[in-house]
Amino acid sequence: MKTAAPMPSEPGEKMRVRLAITAAATVLFLASLGQTSVSTALPIIVGELGGLDHITWVITAYLLASTVGAPVMGKLGDLFGRRAVLQAGIGVFLTGSVFCALAPSMWALVAGRFVQGLGGGGLIVVAMATVADVLPPRERGRVQGALGAVFGLSTVVGPLAGGFLVQHLTWQWIFWINLPVGLAAFVVLSLALEARPSRARPSIDYLGAVLLAVTLSCAVLIFSVGGVNLPWASLGMAALAAGMVLSLAGFILTERAAKEPILPLSLFRINNFVVSNLVGLIVGGAMFGTITFIPMFMQVVKGMAPSPSGMFLTPMMLGLVGTSALAGRIMARTGRYRMMPVFSTLLLGLGMAGMATIDAATPNGLILLFVFVAGVGIGPVMSIGVTAIQNAVPRETVGVGTASANMFRLIGGSIGTAVFGAMFATGLATRLAALGIDGIGPGGRLTGAALAALAPEAHARVVAAIAESLHPVFWSAALLGLLASAAALLMRERPLEDVLIVHRAGSQPDPAPEPERTAAE
Repeated sequence: MKTAAPMPSEPGEKMRVRLAITAAATVLFLASLGQTSVSTALPIIVGELGGLDHITWVITAYLLASTVGAPVMGKLGDLFGRRAVLQAGIGVFLTGSVFCALAPSMWALVAGRFVQGLGGGGLIVVAMATVADVLPPRERGRVQGALGAVFGLSTVVGPLAGGFLVQHLTWQWIFWINLPVGLAAFVVLSLALEARPSRARPSIDYLGAVLLAVTLSCAVLIFSVGGVNLPWASLGMAALAAGMVLSLAGFILTERAAKEPILPLSLFRINNFVVSNLVGLIVGGAMFGTITFIPMFMQVVKGMAPSPSGMFLTPMMLGLVGTSALAGRIMARTGRYRMMPVFSTLLLGLGMAGMATIDAATPNGLILLFVFVAGVGIGPVMSIGVTAIQNAVPRETVGVGTASANMFRLIGGSIGTAVFGAMFATGLATRLAALGIDGIGPGGRLTGAALAALAPEAHARVVAAIAESLHPVFWSAALLGLLASAAALLMRERPLEDVLIVHRAGSQPDPAPEPERTAAE
């Protein structure tokens, strides 16, 4: 049963809405901070715990776990209420943070990052879904724009904080610092959100959740190890491909029969659901696939310390935060959003194309400009994608619909990080072999100390090889920007309503929209 509710007018109700939005922003900041806070510390962590070939797994493990956790916790939020699921997500996230801080080896750190990501992915999507519980579609655009700005802020503050902590303390403090922030977020959301009365015997799609996790894991592993740890034509790669196909087929069959599917297949008949997630998938690959390498370039090629290198992501933050908030205000004022991601993703491609031309001699100011342009291109996608999905899907699937936006963006990020990491490692190994160098430092570890120990001529050649190995990564990201722009043209403009539609807990879900009604104006 759905009822229309006007915009909150009573002072108490307004305060409740503000507290709910504050809680959403707080947990979103905590979870997204975990995605990128280790990026500036990777060279030091790798130098202490492992080799160069493990560098992207610290990021990939978090993104993979977030991808798996997002739809599951999004659905649980629909069933049990946002507050309980957010509280559980914070607990999982902080547990993973402790594991990471105590990790004695690289693979122990990767395992801790996976646990951390399971909680973080759920926190992001359930926080964003909370907005749909308290505001009508027209006003959601403005708040989702602000949340997109929070996401962008934490995406860049993470590397800055990580660089500062690793430079002045130790890399373990990157994870210890999550504990007070997480506890503060727990308190805020406990005060701000109301507990939902539990539904009688809710049906949970356990099999669908497992099959979805296996499908996503196989997909990311294929791109992570293919051509690097396993030859593309090997038996291991064939097994991963077969596992992905079989688990995907089983997932589809399971979702068709499930009473409360983790990811209802009927959503894929909705135009804006499909298009928004496709654009998010592509942009996620470009964003997360390159954000790891910008601080690395500044540290290794430009010779900067970890903290200053992280500052070079600040322009991306400024561009992303500004345009995300601006896009939200435009949506709230005009009710229109379709063309903004079309033009913004072209700017993303332009910024990445500029990054593909940089080397050791490139002025730092020009690098800052390229990174800023890329951030301007990403910003509108953050707020518009979630708003378009929430405006198109049935009310009782807002949680899982919101989760899909994060899930597909993180799928893109996982695959992008893995592919770009493999592209960089393969290109660097080839160039170093041509120079007659098998590795840099003990065990092939890429560290500033190992580079500094090289003779001046060898040092210059290795630095040039590293810069050249990054060029294909940024060119590929530029191509993804163009693909995202083309995909965004397929979005349909659906009116943003001024009335909040309330779905009563325990009521029967409304029928799924007909394809003709949802795929066209």
